[in-house]
Amino acid sequence: MDLAVTFLGTGGSVPSARRSTASVLVARGGERLLFDCGEGTQRQMQRSLGLVQADEIYLTHFHADHVLGIPGLLKTYDLTDRQVPLKIYGPTGLTELFQVFSPLVGRLGYALDLVELGPGDAVEHDGYKVCPFEASHRNARANGYALVEAERPGRFDPAAAVAAGVAEGPAYAALQRGEAVEGEAGEVTPDQVMGPSRPGRTVVITGDTAPSPATVSAAADADLLIHDASFAEEEVQRAAETGHSTLGQAAAVAAEAHVKMLALVHISSRYHVGKVVEEAKATFEPTVAPKDFDVIELPFPERGAPQLIQNGAVDRGGEG
Repeated sequence: MDLAVTFLGTGGSVPSARRSTASVLVARGGERLLFDCGEGTQRQMQRSLGLVQADEIYLTHFHADHVLGIPGLLKTYDLTDRQVPLKIYGPTGLTELFQVFSPLVGRLGYALDLVELGPGDAVEHDGYKVCPFEASHRNARANGYALVEAERPGRFDPAAAVAAGVAEGPAYAALQRGEAVEGEAGEVTPDQVMGPSRPGRTVVITGDTAPSPATVSAAADADLLIHDASFAEEEVQRAAETGHSTLGQAAAVAAEAHVKMLALVHISSRYHVGKVVEEAKATFEPTVAPKDFDVIELPFPERGAPQLIQNGAVDRGGEG
């Protein structure tokens, strides 16, 4: 099952020529989940992957740089004859936000389902779940989100099945589904022919947040942590006052959580990203600062580490 993260907007509150406002697209198999939808998100899609039909949208909070792209995206979906319902998740206040957006969006030709989430309100999917956790962003109601895959069955050992007297064919499939079957000498259970369970993957997206124990907990052993890194260390006081993180603080969270890769976003346009990212790497070496249209691919753990593919979204869009 493929799992990839496309960065549509990696900039801070003020977009720059190269970095748009917050938006991250997670693709798992055939499903597309959009996390935040800053101004110009649909344009970012058109410049890279094409107009992606998101299955669900998750909003971390309701500051303008995270939500202003929603009216345009929803209306464009309508104008391109979308029929599939769309669920939008967010913290308390989501319904009020869409009352404000209603005159801009107008009547849609597809169903829109608004769901307010708090910590603990996991959204279940086939093979994974999306778990909100509390982000620490001033007085704003804010969620971070962890996409957590279920454990996978261990590898099937055909030699063990043969030794247990199991006939090749449907019985093999039954054992891999977790069912007991009859062998030549009696019942054979899955634990006799299957290796230990294998972990799934975890991707954590904080949105805007100060460093937080809740993030450390949600990101424990995650494959990828996408974390706010608005300020350099010289402005640690300003970060605290505004409910954001410095690059070093984000790196410290990643180190404490033992994640495999840290991706820094929301870096203020006042900084040269290539220079300030070294502050984070001094604390946590496997750190990247993706640009708009970069992609991070996440293989299953036994197949390797997460990999940053520069400009990967544009290359993939060109292939289509």
